[in-house]
Amino acid sequence: MDHLTPAVELVADVLGPELIGSYLHGSAVLGGLKPASDVDLLVVSRRSLTPDRRRALLDGLLALSGLEGPLGPVELAVIVQSDVRPWRYPPVCDFLYGEWLRSSYEKGLVPEPEEMPDLAVLLTMALAGDRTLSGPPLASVAGPVPREDLAAACRAGIPALLADIDDDERNVLLTLARIWTTLATGEIKSKDTAADWALARLPAEHRAPLSYARELYLERTYAEERWEDGLRAAIRPCAQAIVGRIEALGDPERAERS
Repeated sequence: MDHLTPAVELVADVLGPELIGSYLHGSAVLGGLKPASDVDLLVVSRRSLTPDRRRALLDGLLALSGLEGPLGPVELAVIVQSDVRPWRYPPVCDFLYGEWLRSSYEKGLVPEPEEMPDLAVLLTMALAGDRTLSGPPLASVAGPVPREDLAAACRAGIPALLADIDDDERNVLLTLARIWTTLATGEIKSKDTAADWALARLPAEHRAPLSYARELYLERTYAEERWEDGLRAAIRPCAQAIVGRIEALGDPERAERS
């Protein structure tokens, strides 16, 4: 974890005494980083960031993150301890940095507090991974997420995923597979492991796009990603098939038929 020292030091310098701890989540704690993986960091603060600290943290991350940055792509979420302990849903993210918003940051956007259901998933991953970069163990800082709120967060993300399916094919299919797996098993698995689980349960006619998305995840960067026309045409039906299985989990009779 030495390569993460610049990010840990940036967070410590910006937050100062307000910092409680920094923690890994995502691919780094679920099977290891892959060619296109972000470095996912969760930071717990005592108080909401001031405007000056937001600007300083953003500027530091713009310099450290990205394909050409020393850390590669970074996704960093700051949460205020009192917003998650005691737990309440939907949770609030005090500050979120992600490379998909870089152009907006460069035009002047500074992350502000907002409700973020997906924090339930991030916090669950971070607690399960138990990878502390600074501060006390996360389990002593934030309590577990109730399973019903984890399920609600998973379901809340589906519309946005489907809206992005034409531009972010591999991630949409793999994330849908992980949502299905999480809702069915109560465990958050790595994207490739979740794809394996889903492939064993999907009808044969819908497996090819998900199988290829898994291959891309394990072996290729986004710049190397290519979808042949025949396979691309099968992406949306595959996604709809997975969503159908997810919806069936709320209907025992339908789930049994599926």
